[in-house]
Amino acid sequence: MTATAGSLSATDGVRAVELARNAVETFVENDKREQLGSMRDAFYARTGAFVRLESTRGRGRLRGCAGTYDDSEHLGRAIVDAAIAAAGEDSCGSSVDAAELGNLRVSLCIVDSVVLTDDPLADLEIGRHGVAVEKGDRGGWLYPTVPVENDWSAAECLDRVCRTADLPAGAWEDDAMVTLFEGRVFREREPNGSVAELDL
Repeated sequence: MTATAGSLSATDGVRAVELARNAVETFVENDKREQLGSMRDAFYARTGAFVRLESTRGRGRLRGCAGTYDDSEHLGRAIVDAAIAAAGEDSCGSSVDAAELGNLRVSLCIVDSVVLTDDPLADLEIGRHGVAVEKGDRGGWLYPTVPVENDWSAAECLDRVCRTADLPAGAWEDDAMVTLFEGRVFREREPNGSVAELDL
């Protein structure tokens, strides 16, 4: 099926975030995978997705993040996979527990296009692109909104994503593979609350 994030309706975006939250809750509370059942056509598009879980407790912090820009799975499955991985212990050092669910804000980036770049500093547009860096068996990525939230320059963003991949800052200038991805970001305004699309 040929469909893109651009073809998703606002209602689809809301349902996508709801699916991500349900997948997190089903995994954390029951150690089970969310069953997809029947879905709207948009969720059968083959595209990647990233899920971020942010704690709103205290000063707030990133509680989990996972996903892929790969288009080998349909969107519904990609969302569930990313949500489970974001809630697991491999994401931010410890798995999400049930007591945290009420304080987690779920955010979702649905990938629309992917570009492998050999000039990342020139091609990266802050506020538009997410970034992935890979070298050997190491890889890391940054969500499109993160550089904006932290007021990073393109070079700072590229250095930061290298660090998430356990690579030295500046590896993007060497022989690391840099991929830029664009997408649409939908986020709960508050934990388990209404969903808004962010203007990238």
